[in-house]
Amino acid sequence: MKTSNRIPTRFLSAERAAELVAAKGIANCLAGMADYIRADFLRWNEFEKTARVANHSDDGVIELMPISDDALYSFKYVNGHPKNHRFGLSTVMAFGVLADVDTGAPTLVSELTLTTALRTAATSALAARALARPDSKRMALIGNGAQSEFQALAFHHLLGITEFHLFDVDAAATDKLMRNLERMGLSAKRFASTRDAVKGCDIVTTVTADKTNATILTPDMIEPGMHINGVGGDCPGKTELHADVLRMGRVFCEFEPQSRIEGDMQQMPADFAVTELWNVLAGKLPGRQAADEVTVFDSVGFALEDFSALRFMRDLAIELGVEEEISLIPDLADPKNLFGSVPVSAAPRAAVRELQAA
Repeated sequence: MKTSNRIPTRFLSAERAAELVAAKGIANCLAGMADYIRADFLRWNEFEKTARVANHSDDGVIELMPISDDALYSFKYVNGHPKNHRFGLSTVMAFGVLADVDTGAPTLVSELTLTTALRTAATSALAARALARPDSKRMALIGNGAQSEFQALAFHHLLGITEFHLFDVDAAATDKLMRNLERMGLSAKRFASTRDAVKGCDIVTTVTADKTNATILTPDMIEPGMHINGVGGDCPGKTELHADVLRMGRVFCEFEPQSRIEGDMQQMPADFAVTELWNVLAGKLPGRQAADEVTVFDSVGFALEDFSALRFMRDLAIELGVEEEISLIPDLADPKNLFGSVPVSAAPRAAVRELQAA
């Protein structure tokens, strides 16, 4: 009797992932994902790390983000195309894989568009716990697109932010964010400019989409004690912070070799001092040191966060009993006979007709 060698691969569609998040609750998902990310950052030296591989075009970028420890390998495919609204598509779309290091077998294939939004916001909040003033209550959100609601919810649920100042050059984006925050019971006020929106805020989050060397924040807008969460500058030629803003305080990043190429710090010389976030989370280096200190988290998104997010979503699916699978690996009686998996017919035209009928 033939022994099955089929390797089951768990599958999470975009629709199923959304159902899981709704069932668990978005606040619980953000908190859980932040815990997974923190736990993996504390294992920083156990991972084989590399900067992501990017293919750039005039209108956007497509990237692959791989990482592994001694048990699991993961990668994310992700794009960034700010003009995608013209085609009815999201600016960012992604999927990812978890695989077993010992065998190379893929164990999970998952959407990562929604999951990336959650993990980006969870990482921002995780960093702000160490870098922002602990009494922070007011945050400016500059850029009110697809990521903005997740940032607001993460900072509300994980840091206790209660008031949001909003600005976007696209008034319709702010309209959308206002509606969604109101539906979630959060207080928000719109402003006519970045300068007006950031005034009096404890935290400023920039999450703009245009692929350009922009200066969303300038030094004259920065107040003592502010924490700046720079999320939108995430590829070569794309920035949000004036270079002098980076000189005003201590700068923190995820993976320095990648951040120097892609982050706002791409504007700075090679010897400009930065601190990788894992050192702060592990207690090896200090985070915020004074109430009036300016801190900057130059966030570009790193593969380890996706590794953590994929693990979280896999475990959430198991917890909630979701057992969808896809077949990616041939079921071979003899693993050395891949050709044997092809039903070879002496009459190929007849085989085509059978497939068409099926």
